[in-house]
Amino acid sequence: MALEQEVKLSYATVEAARQAVHTAGGRLAVSRRLLDDRFFDTADMRLRREAQALRVRQDGGLAILTWKGPPQAGEVKTREEIETGCTDVHELVALLGALGYVPCFRAQKYREEYAIGTAVVTVDETPFAVFVEIEAPPAAIGEVAVGLGRTPADYEIASYVTLWRRWCAAHDRPFGDMVFAPAVTPAP
Repeated sequence: MALEQEVKLSYATVEAARQAVHTAGGRLAVSRRLLDDRFFDTADMRLRREAQALRVRQDGGLAILTWKGPPQAGEVKTREEIETGCTDVHELVALLGALGYVPCFRAQKYREEYAIGTAVVTVDETPFAVFVEIEAPPAAIGEVAVGLGRTPADYEIASYVTLWRRWCAAHDRPFGDMVFAPAVTPAP
């Protein structure tokens, strides 16, 4: 089973995040695109209680089913992860429904991916903040973070769902899906 090991670093703007990644030697690997994630759980929220996640991600024409195990203790976020892809997001959602899983949360982000050494480094624009995410073994995360001018004190290891919940509470806003507001088309 694969291990996901990552940290997030907060940035004030997308431009500041991109500049930091470029300065650290990042090479663009995948251009900016919208990721639309739908999280599923049992009706009694068993997965959430056990700190697991079950997600269907729509990334362009690809649908990716991901299970993540409970986070392990450590300086970086580490958890078991199983992923598989297919071309039909509706079939994945129907399959989960047939197995008794129900949608419980939706999250969107714009993401672009960079390579720095062996690390995958992303610039993530969410509806509430901008993050650079570093995914690699802990030693490589530390090296990339130094190149970005950051230290372990800057590491954020919470999930986007948790960060969004905190942001909503801090801004006296009800917690709900983390999605971008629809574009408003001016009247003719």
